[in-house]
Amino acid sequence: MALTAYQTQFKRRMKRAIKLRAKADQKARRYTQLLADAIGAAEDAAMQMNELNQIYNVDVSTYTLLTQALHANSGQEVLEDHLAQSTPGEELIIFNQVPDGNGGLELPLNPLFGELVGTPIIPPAQTAKASALKVTPTPDLLPAAESATTAAVEASTRDTASN
Repeated sequence: MALTAYQTQFKRRMKRAIKLRAKADQKARRYTQLLADAIGAAEDAAMQMNELNQIYNVDVSTYTLLTQALHANSGQEVLEDHLAQSTPGEELIIFNQVPDGNGGLELPLNPLFGELVGTPIIPPAQTAKASALKVTPTPDLLPAAESATTAAVEASTRDTASN
């Protein structure tokens, strides 16, 4: 059975939303791994700084304020645990047939879905009516319009020439 415009619009919008969600998940995984690696590097640097403090009997801060906050609040193990608990594409996507709402007609364009607002949606039934009602200029009106345009151009040319 063929899908209505409403159902096709839903399908198109849902595919786009799922694609955006997958891209965001991929980015979050990449950045989470990078952050976990950075926290690990900060811990390695802190161990070296601590050893230097003991050997040379100095008191240099082992962490920067940022790395200390990251270490205290999340830590490398916590981030890696979050990554291990979820896998890419973990959520099953089932396309259910959407009920045919809105009389089968598409909903208005919405910029949230990346659609350009301002272009009206004309259902196929109205397209035939609109073309039947289309007004075309009659030949007897054309010469009058041409002469009015010519007179306006000549007047503006005279005004420009006199200045």
